[in-house]
Amino acid sequence: MKNRILFSSILVLITSFFAIAQEVKTEDKGREPGHYNENKFRQMYDLMATPNMFRTASGAPGPAYYQQRADYKMNLELDDKNKKLLGSETITYYNNSPEPLEYLWVQLDQNVRSADSKSPLVDNERVDPGLAPDKFAKKFMEEPFQGGFHIEYVKDKSGKDISYTINQTMMRINLAKPLQSKGKFTFSIKWWYNINNYQVDGGRSGYEEFEDGNRLYVIAQFYPRMAVYSDVEGWQNMQFWGRGEFALTFGNYDVNITVPSDHILEATGAHQNRKDVFTEEQMKRWELAENTFDKPVLIVTQEEAEKAEKGFSDKKSTWKFKAENVRDFGFSSSRKFMLDAMAVQLEKNKPMAISIYPKEANPLWGEYSTRAVAQTLKTYSRHTFDYPYPKAVSVSAQDQGMEYPMICWNFGRPDKDGKYSDRVKYGMLGVIIHEVGHNFFPMIVNSDERQWTWMDEGLNTFLEYLTELEFDPNFPTDRGPADKIVPYMKGNQKYLEPIMSNSENIYNFGANAYGKPATGLNILRETIMGRELFDHAFKTYAQRWKFKHPTPEDFFRTMEDASAVDLDWFWRGWFYSTDYVDIGIKEVKQYYVSSEPTEEMKNFVARRGRSLRDMGPFIYLVDETHKEFNPKTKKAFEVKDVQVLEDYVSKNYTSEEKAALKNPKYFYEVEFEKPGGLMMPIIVELQYEDGTKEDYKFPVQIWRKNNDTAKRVFATNKKIVKIQLDPKLETADIDTVNNVWPSEAVISKFDELDKK
Repeated sequence: MKNRILFSSILVLITSFFAIAQEVKTEDKGREPGHYNENKFRQMYDLMATPNMFRTASGAPGPAYYQQRADYKMNLELDDKNKKLLGSETITYYNNSPEPLEYLWVQLDQNVRSADSKSPLVDNERVDPGLAPDKFAKKFMEEPFQGGFHIEYVKDKSGKDISYTINQTMMRINLAKPLQSKGKFTFSIKWWYNINNYQVDGGRSGYEEFEDGNRLYVIAQFYPRMAVYSDVEGWQNMQFWGRGEFALTFGNYDVNITVPSDHILEATGAHQNRKDVFTEEQMKRWELAENTFDKPVLIVTQEEAEKAEKGFSDKKSTWKFKAENVRDFGFSSSRKFMLDAMAVQLEKNKPMAISIYPKEANPLWGEYSTRAVAQTLKTYSRHTFDYPYPKAVSVSAQDQGMEYPMICWNFGRPDKDGKYSDRVKYGMLGVIIHEVGHNFFPMIVNSDERQWTWMDEGLNTFLEYLTELEFDPNFPTDRGPADKIVPYMKGNQKYLEPIMSNSENIYNFGANAYGKPATGLNILRETIMGRELFDHAFKTYAQRWKFKHPTPEDFFRTMEDASAVDLDWFWRGWFYSTDYVDIGIKEVKQYYVSSEPTEEMKNFVARRGRSLRDMGPFIYLVDETHKEFNPKTKKAFEVKDVQVLEDYVSKNYTSEEKAALKNPKYFYEVEFEKPGGLMMPIIVELQYEDGTKEDYKFPVQIWRKNNDTAKRVFATNKKIVKIQLDPKLETADIDTVNNVWPSEAVISKFDELDKK
């Protein structure tokens, strides 16, 4: 017996109606000129780099993929009294590329603060109507901070001077002969610079000065470091202007840091001489922490820190660190630091979560910081790969939020009386999770931040959102959920730019580089792909490109390759344009069963030289606004009301099949419109007169042949009283007024006040 249901028969007429409308449209119009393919679902060959032997069409590294390596041996000294950092380093650079290199490029990031830096000259200025005395004096009267590298020498392995050329924040090492493929070159640089007060002079590193005269140092971008040479860009040649961050080469580090003996210090890498700088009691606490997983163990106590901060030791201690396969190095040092730590059990590894902070950060930091570090390592590892490094350190540095391998600086402290608001608490937790999360993106999945900020900030913000909710289900997240990005996406187009914009050219940096890409990934996970497909594809990308240099195309292609979901339409709209989402309900028609055909139906058949009798019996549906609608037919549908249908059912179905048939009583044709340019699935909630609801989700491909409108027919056994689009605000729809049928009056804020 044929397994057919009642609904399929009823839809025949509606299909015919669409054919009539199309025929009339074609007849009424003249021939239109040709056009380019502007379909939103067209392939992205015009926007994406061509796959090659270095990077495949699947999004994976190709058989010819390579990356360079740079190893560093450094001896550093922090001059706390004079606020200087002095260093000498030996760099061994490995040319793994297939071509010889005529010269090497080294980044000199500290030169962004040199007296002749061009960075302050590229920003527009205006006269402020009022300035505090300190601001006025600094802006118009003081000499600028004397920052920047002082290069004492550059020498080759034999000690011979090497010619070099400095261009702002870049230094070219002029090789005597090209460095051949598979060759290596060793050279040394000696340098020093004045450390900036970052709260006064700005910057991602420097020192914070306390009322008692002590300083807390967060030191990064502090050494001449190799630029990236890759198959995509050749040498990274974009200057450091202060915003666009860093493209860096992986390598091994062996670093000795000499500081006053009363300082506590943490840095990138495994600590090599802990017993030399910790007391015997502190070592016992550390060994306890290495096997404590439920709460932090206090290793350097507040009492010990307060005792140290009352003095200023003239003695020195050297702290030694080694790090393998990292792209950078940072450290933090102060006599004010206390330190706590706990172990984190991952699937394969057991890293340490560590926090260092002054007494001014307590009780907030002692309660939450290390726990947040541990949660971050757990959540991120589950979505990417087991955290491979031995530790992750959170440093309390007021007004900071910056990341480096294994260590980061984070803002957020209580008032002087130790009290703090939820805003301060969650702000601190959010920045700790975010900056620790950067260990994964870009410290390990090493994208080029100088070119594409979103590849580290956006992906990291997405995982930050997931981590925050795991840390606290009531966490007041501000980036990730679709509705949070709506104010930005409905803003003035003059101040919007595609996500695929260079970091130096973005107006609204936070929304564009952090919020919008994170929201896009969340929409992919929750609404378009589903968690299972998304999570597998995202993890595949992370594992393919850990300790490598991915591009945007590598991410886009991997997400499709590992999920079998075609997302060209999404990347094109969400990442390459400033289009916005706006889907609405254009029209709803209710249809009723009729035993008589309309004139439209008769004419449609006649134009084809046939009669309705020749084509067989039909069940007719007519909408209540039609000129030929008979009000007598306005009632809930019953099979027994239509003889031809009742005859059909009785002849073609067994008793069991009849019992399984649907019994629709009401028929609605809903036309959706899309004033916004961005495609999205259509999410529909039907509310019935008895108060129950039913959800439908139509894939985004429903728009594939018409970018402007789409229609669906709903056959229900209960009367619909309300239709709601996107009821859970999943798609970042910028205008929800047109999401409801029947339309609801919008109450202004003034009307709301009048009612009170």
